[in-house]
Amino acid sequence: MKVVILAGGGGSRLFPLSRTCYPKQFLHIVGNASLLAQTVQRYLQLVAAEDILIVTNKEYVFHVQSEMECIGASQVHVITEPVGRNTAPAIALAMAYCKEQMQCNDDEVLFIGPSDHVIKPEDAFCQLVRDSVETARHGYIVTMGITPTKAETGYGYIEASDEPVGNGKKVVAFTEKPDKETAVSYLEKGNYYWNSGMFMFSIAAMEEELRQYAPDIMDIAALGYAEAVRQFSQMPDISIDYAVAEKSNKIAVVPMTSIYWNDIGSFDAISDMLADEQGNTIHGDVVTQQCENTMILGSNRLVAGIDLQGIMIVDTPDVLLVAKKGESQKVKNLVTELKSQKRPEVSENVTMYRPWGSYTVLSEGPGYKVKKISVKPGASLSLQMHYHRSEHWTVISGTGQLTLDDKTIIFRENESTYIPIGTRHRLANPGKIPLEIIEVQNGKYLGEDDIVRFDDEYGRMK
Repeated sequence: MKVVILAGGGGSRLFPLSRTCYPKQFLHIVGNASLLAQTVQRYLQLVAAEDILIVTNKEYVFHVQSEMECIGASQVHVITEPVGRNTAPAIALAMAYCKEQMQCNDDEVLFIGPSDHVIKPEDAFCQLVRDSVETARHGYIVTMGITPTKAETGYGYIEASDEPVGNGKKVVAFTEKPDKETAVSYLEKGNYYWNSGMFMFSIAAMEEELRQYAPDIMDIAALGYAEAVRQFSQMPDISIDYAVAEKSNKIAVVPMTSIYWNDIGSFDAISDMLADEQGNTIHGDVVTQQCENTMILGSNRLVAGIDLQGIMIVDTPDVLLVAKKGESQKVKNLVTELKSQKRPEVSENVTMYRPWGSYTVLSEGPGYKVKKISVKPGASLSLQMHYHRSEHWTVISGTGQLTLDDKTIIFRENESTYIPIGTRHRLANPGKIPLEIIEVQNGKYLGEDDIVRFDDEYGRMK
């Protein structure tokens, strides 16, 4: 068995915590590791690291690689979608890679799962996956169904028949997110399950269903991995649910009975998981008095709440979100409006991560911007120049190496250096500890696109 983890989504329902530049699979919402790292650790109980494939966005590759290094799973395979095309093309691309690069036969069973869910207890879940392998080997596409705990309108549902299929039941139909009255009826009937987005199948079985129901995807995937990458943008933007699951008569659902599942799909989902006896979810530097059923997620400053009920507060350095509890599904609508206004907060964060480290904007105004830059040991920025700004660097920790035209300069703590406009330069960290500097930019234009690269070890040359 191979495990395929889909980690390319942007995630807008947890704004402002999740942004396009740093979506929720990389957030540390529960526990000390990111949701992606926890997902990989869960599947390491089933297979070895070299049997795991992560499909992601090209902008997130270095995030994924960094997370894998942190948990000692660098042998995990990572491939990128050239463009976003939803789960059906992503799965087809993954199958092509598995066959060519991971030496999988047509009867190899693949388990497909999202990168950002919480599942407990993990040993019970892993055993359920093992028990489902034989069902998949008999030609069925197996999906994991979540036993509903309430009349939830934010999930799709799976209707199961009484006909047993292996360790599951044959699926009657997939249904869209229902209204409240319909969701209540599903709960009362007892044969409906939440759609978890997890699937298991043999490569041969999925290829057969794609050929029948989504030939425009399968025709390209059948050309091989390299050609599938080249023609990926020609595949339709469609989920595996719409492309195959809703049409096929070979779908079986395995109920995840007595297993806790949370897709962290909204702030209300976080509250459901972390709330205390008073219904409060408190995180960060937060002080409350007489608050009930309230969520306050703080960041780097004190947040104080008094006599709050049914309120949700999410504080980040550049965005403060205040909403009524139970209405967090509307956050996605807010993000759509912000996108229409071309607000940079949707895609950017105060702290931005790069393959070499990160930078945090400390202050900015007309003609200037101040950043704190952190460079990993042994890493370096691209050899670059700027047409519109000069830069002044001061080391606050570690040792920096500056390439300035044809000169190489070493500068240490409390030492500074100046980079004039139009000068080729590169910052590197030759030391064993992170290099941290304060950068002051001056110029008429300070956008991140004022970078002309001449050399880059991370493949970002245009």
